[in-house]
Amino acid sequence: MSAFSNGDIFVGETLGTAALILLGGGVCAAVTLKKSKALNAGWLAITFGWGFAVMIAAYMVAPKSGAHLNPAVTLALAVDSGDWSKVPVYLGSQLLGAMIGAVLVWLTYFGQFQANEEPTLGIFSTGPEIRNPVQNLLTEIIGTLVLCMAILTQGLTKGIGLSGMGVLITSFTVVGIGLSLGGPTGYAINPVRDLGPRIVHSLLPIPNKGGSDWSYAWIPVVGPVIGGLLAGALYHVAF
Repeated sequence: MSAFSNGDIFVGETLGTAALILLGGGVCAAVTLKKSKALNAGWLAITFGWGFAVMIAAYMVAPKSGAHLNPAVTLALAVDSGDWSKVPVYLGSQLLGAMIGAVLVWLTYFGQFQANEEPTLGIFSTGPEIRNPVQNLLTEIIGTLVLCMAILTQGLTKGIGLSGMGVLITSFTVVGIGLSLGGPTGYAINPVRDLGPRIVHSLLPIPNKGGSDWSYAWIPVVGPVIGGLLAGALYHVAF
């Protein structure tokens, strides 16, 4: 993190996270909203859509900020390195970018949202299929632990970072997590991916949008934070 200035981090993480949420939230909107050509395309479309979103956003801003795009990743790196000096600017930029990305999803699908007749929170944020706080929290912790360990351990193979393969590996990891571990909660594995769009959902004038489910909102924030911290500690000790 020390390789990047605060200004570069702000620009890179804001733009990158906005692109991540625009494309990731966009596939959720495409699959969910009536009058969308991708209506009912299904879980495979969502998981691969999010994987491609990570790939595009990360390649876009990696030279600018390192492309964390996720507070859990930032925290994992901070725990391993012991450098916390730039964590606040990373986290603030990521939240701002996530909110901007969610607004862009709404603008892209504005006509479909205006014709909406059903709750739309699932386009913006995650939710459990079975509401069990302990299981839901553990699911998010486990999924985020896998993601962060996959990112941290890339440095053990010489040349991955310089070749750009790390971004591709991370993108396929996100797809794999979605396919294997995403069923219970929708795999937030990123606090701002859930919180930023949830805030935007609560504010936007979407017809028949339903509630923003704030009673659940802490789980996709706390779970990934714990998962990121555990991953950083595990990597630091084991490797």
